[in-house]
Amino acid sequence: MEDKETGRRAKRSVMAHKKSSGDTDTDTTSASVAGDSLLEKIPESILNEIFLMLEPETLTTLCSLACVSRTLQSTVNKALSSFSSVDLSAFSLDSQTFDEVIRSFGKLKKITLDCLRLNDSSIRSFLGPDIEELVLLKCSSVSYRLLSSIGNICPNLRVLTLEFSVSVHKSALFDLVRQGSLLSCQRLESLRIKIRGGDFNDYGFLLLGIYHELPHTIKLLKLQPASALETIVFLKTFTYANSLVPLAPMTFGQTLTHISLVIDIITDTLLHTIAHCLPQLVELDLKDNPTSLRVEDLSNLGIQSLVNCKHLTSLSLVRSRQCIASLFKRTTDMGMFLLSEGCNRLDSVRFGGFSKVSDAGFASILNSCSSLNKFEIQNAFLLTDLAFQDFSKFPRSLVEVKLVSCNSVTSEAVSELATCSSLEVLDLFGCKSVADSCLHNISRLTLLTTLNLGCADVTDVGMAVLGKGNTQISCLSLRGCRRVSDEGIISLLGSESKIRKTLSSLDLGHMQGVTDNSITTIADACVGLTELTIRNCYHVTDASVMALAFKGRVRRLDLYNCTALSGKSFQFLKKPLFRGLQWIGIGGTRLNRVGDDGFDEICGERQWLTICKDGCEVGCHDGWQFHEF
Repeated sequence: MEDKETGRRAKRSVMAHKKSSGDTDTDTTSASVAGDSLLEKIPESILNEIFLMLEPETLTTLCSLACVSRTLQSTVNKALSSFSSVDLSAFSLDSQTFDEVIRSFGKLKKITLDCLRLNDSSIRSFLGPDIEELVLLKCSSVSYRLLSSIGNICPNLRVLTLEFSVSVHKSALFDLVRQGSLLSCQRLESLRIKIRGGDFNDYGFLLLGIYHELPHTIKLLKLQPASALETIVFLKTFTYANSLVPLAPMTFGQTLTHISLVIDIITDTLLHTIAHCLPQLVELDLKDNPTSLRVEDLSNLGIQSLVNCKHLTSLSLVRSRQCIASLFKRTTDMGMFLLSEGCNRLDSVRFGGFSKVSDAGFASILNSCSSLNKFEIQNAFLLTDLAFQDFSKFPRSLVEVKLVSCNSVTSEAVSELATCSSLEVLDLFGCKSVADSCLHNISRLTLLTTLNLGCADVTDVGMAVLGKGNTQISCLSLRGCRRVSDEGIISLLGSESKIRKTLSSLDLGHMQGVTDNSITTIADACVGLTELTIRNCYHVTDASVMALAFKGRVRRLDLYNCTALSGKSFQFLKKPLFRGLQWIGIGGTRLNRVGDDGFDEICGERQWLTICKDGCEVGCHDGWQFHEF
């Protein structure tokens, strides 16, 4: 009976909500009631001035304001019509909803979309010569006939990003890059093409077609996947007329400054070819995923060839975590010594999978590159605290430090790093030897906005220390911190805590000590929280979902494998609860057992909501290609 009454109350609230934006009679009644409010008496000109000063963060903020009064609705509509750019990538809109939303805008120059449920007609409705930046993500439903004509329809494009899935037929993609459309974009500076889950053997051929279609204005190129061999062959073909007489590098090689490739294998030959053929290179980002370890794997010689890139300031060389058994084993400290001497202008470095590089090699990069502000090391088994010895004795400008799965790094090294007052991002995920003793130093970093302590050996005591600090953290991950319980979360978010006021994203996944006490505290304390992950928290029950629902702040909620939840929690997904909810993951829970009618009802009320029944992380960034709508 109680469940039925709750459902009736929810339905009555939903109907009231619909009426407030319904037909003419309802509008007249609402206007007469609202006419006495102070908001209706504020001159629209004043509201316009306020909106110009505030610069609202998101589309949802504006839409929420529009519901308050008719005066605000008019002002919001005017504000939206003046927008030249819009980002709707947080919403998986269907075509009907999108068509209604897009009418509110004027002539757009920049647009970012989640296209998973959009059709050709919706995409075509806003394309034209005015578009300068176009980012189309999750292009599973859009035809390749339309995509291959984008360059002709939008000749003034400067930025183009297209994201596909493995379900794409190779012939369709081949047509996409062979239509000559890209050559119509004589202002194109940035091109990104990503195929989620694409095999190198099946899709690497795209590289040749895309290279041939690039206009001479291109500066940034990002491709996933790509073939190392075909990249080498193509670059060498344009660089040499034959094996004896060298020619000038290819035309676009003179303008290309940023290149990012996800390839089958990083080799010496590849780095040497890129360094020789792209003389203006500023950023090099390579990630590989070799199926087998080959003799031509990257060595010190390949690293040394990068010294010829005189303008290089950003370098990323990463071997996929899936290939732990075949990490870079031919690159040693000597390669890092040579790189640090020849490329000391680097301001951003990321190395992943260099299992034979020790403290000396990594320290040479830290100490030689005086402009370094981003430093990331992944899966470095020989990296220890010695690399950061005396770190505090020299001035540093580091803004971002990530030490991912570096098991030999301890709290001592982190305490040294925390003496760098300019730090904004500190990622220690998988550093199992990091404990509470460094959290006092971290808590004094006033500029720190992102902290990842995933799988670290921190406890409730450390959470209390962090909660009393001066940090203004907006993104915090404690995933897999098994020694943190409800007591620690409550201490972290105490009444005097600054974090409770600044936190917008919190990850408590895989934490057995988290129960409803933690979640209810979070719901009450974190006024700005919009994203919460509690996957694999087996002691979280319906009470937590209810607490979050009635506060209505969270927009993205991951409940994957919270097995203590019952089907009763499904009622909390109905309006007016969970205001602004955009994404929720319910895979592995009893919520998944609700029939199609229940899901249809929720989706009918919330056209902007994505309900993920699988095990995707927040937003389905890596799982959307397997979803069916």
